[in-house]
Amino acid sequence: MDGFEQRLVSPWWRGVLAVAAGALPVFAFPAPSLWWFAYAALVPWILLIRSAPTAKRAAYDGWLGGLGFMLAVHHWLLPSLHVFTLVIAALLGALWAPWGWLVRRFLGGLPSPGQVMASLVVLPSGWLMVELVRSWQGLGGPWGLLGSSQWQVEPALRLASVGGVWLLSFLVVAVNVAVAVLVAVRRARIPAVAGLVATAAATSAAWAWSPRPDVDGRVRIAVVQPGVIDGADSIDERFAREEALTRTLAGQDPDLIVWGESSVGFDLTGRPDLANRIAALSRLTGADVLVNVDARRSDRPGIYKSSVLVGPQGPTGDRYDKMRLVPFGEYIPARGVLGWATSVGKAAGEDRRQGTEQVVMNVGHGLRIGPMVCFESAFPDMSRHLAQDGAEVLLAQSSTSSFQRSWAPEQHASLAALRAAETGRSMVHATLTGVSAVYGPGGERVGSWLGTDASTTMVYEVPLAGGVTPYVRFGDWPVHAALLILAALGAVEGIRAVRPRRTVPPPRVPPARTVRESPARPGR
Repeated sequence: MDGFEQRLVSPWWRGVLAVAAGALPVFAFPAPSLWWFAYAALVPWILLIRSAPTAKRAAYDGWLGGLGFMLAVHHWLLPSLHVFTLVIAALLGALWAPWGWLVRRFLGGLPSPGQVMASLVVLPSGWLMVELVRSWQGLGGPWGLLGSSQWQVEPALRLASVGGVWLLSFLVVAVNVAVAVLVAVRRARIPAVAGLVATAAATSAAWAWSPRPDVDGRVRIAVVQPGVIDGADSIDERFAREEALTRTLAGQDPDLIVWGESSVGFDLTGRPDLANRIAALSRLTGADVLVNVDARRSDRPGIYKSSVLVGPQGPTGDRYDKMRLVPFGEYIPARGVLGWATSVGKAAGEDRRQGTEQVVMNVGHGLRIGPMVCFESAFPDMSRHLAQDGAEVLLAQSSTSSFQRSWAPEQHASLAALRAAETGRSMVHATLTGVSAVYGPGGERVGSWLGTDASTTMVYEVPLAGGVTPYVRFGDWPVHAALLILAALGAVEGIRAVRPRRTVPPPRVPPARTVRESPARPGR
């Protein structure tokens, strides 16, 4: 037994290898953005799990790999949550324990061609269930979905218009399973190759036959990004900086001006002076201004984060209160139990209040926009519902000011490309401190990004498109298909477990015949 095999036998070494293998897919996301790596990033993890001596050990390997994955894609939270980041990663990593069991169940030992064929749909379905559960807002939301690593690949964006990011995750995992089989299971290479061919055929079919958005006009949308402003008077200084930057847009004929998340630190009803200053900017530039208020409201108790539209005469009455809050960043789940998190990091000292419904706003010049706030852009269902309600342009107001030196700003900005491709609607991602970005209705980049070091404005020619994508029409059908596949698997396994085994009688063996010795003949 060589040194590597000895490490595989050791539970501690296996655990270290599982954590490292689970963390590998992070390099497919921005900032490294090695999108092609996603199609092989799970292979070491799969090979490790299939070598597990028992099903229990395979589940452990799945859990520890999930811990590594969650810690890697959320590493930028360490400066804010410190050790609590490890606790969250360990809890959410447990979601991959059943997936580890499935990997060994179908690929362990010497799997038959039938098992390999089944693994190409069962293992991606299991992965999709993990992504679905952890996408719940209370567990942190859908940050780091494997399919979102393909945000800059045009064929993948076309697939997103058919089945959303869920379809991309399914196909990426299926390719990883096929590659793992090609590496480790020689006797089942034909089914693996067949799976790769089927994936390529599905991608080609989507490229050829999925409907393309019909661009029927353009609007000029300006993004105001003030940059990082620190200090005790940062709220007032930020407003003054945003005001000065917005004045430079006079004469550029924007149709809409967008400020970032928490761009206004006071309720506009209680501070009519600020509302009047923004209205003056609207009159100067000839465009409505969409600001984001992070403040205690004067008309109801609690702090809200709200997108507020301001026109030449002041607030228009269009307001969207953020519905999906960031755990620990904007509220603490079960504060009575987990309130100690405020002592070890930058957790919310007071819970923000939630909005109750999404809003489509009518902007001057006849434009209908669908606002979202911060990491709400990570939720595919929110942008899909806004498109169904008639939004012509999707907007996300974000900040990321706490994570400027990490990969988070670029990864957050990349999510808008997926939302645009899924819905066939252009999307504007406007931030306080970068990265700000705009994408067309096919997910293609419009103009240039505003990086984390920029303090400026940018006017984008944003294309408008009509029509309905298959994803908007049919919803999360890949998730429903995965549920059916796993339900069928559960039924088959259940039948096998309860089916009475027939007792096979022992074979009838005829009695041995006695061979008589013949008398020896006298020799001649």
